[in-house]
Amino acid sequence: MFHPNVYANGELCLDILQNRWSPTYDVAAILTFIQSLLHDPNPNPNSPANAEAAQLYRENMKEYVRRVKATVEDSWLDPEERQHVKMQVNKEDGSGAMTA
Repeated sequence: MFHPNVYANGELCLDILQNRWSPTYDVAAILTFIQSLLHDPNPNPNSPANAEAAQLYRENMKEYVRRVKATVEDSWLDPEERQHVKMQVNKEDGSGAMTA
């Protein structure tokens, strides 16, 4: 997921899941916190989970939205299709490089 508050490994940058955890939080509360975090990225400027996403969010919203959409669309593909699409993109941009 390409998001300022989500680490590359998929972990969320959300205090209640780590430092501020309390057994008083029920599932509905946790899901509400997660929904809020994803809906309003407002990354921590001192230490975003994904620095590149945070920078794009602050400086180039159009590119940020493009990257989010591309990441979501890429997740719909199985690994073989994903490799084929990457090879096609590389052919179109003239780089000839194959990326994994």
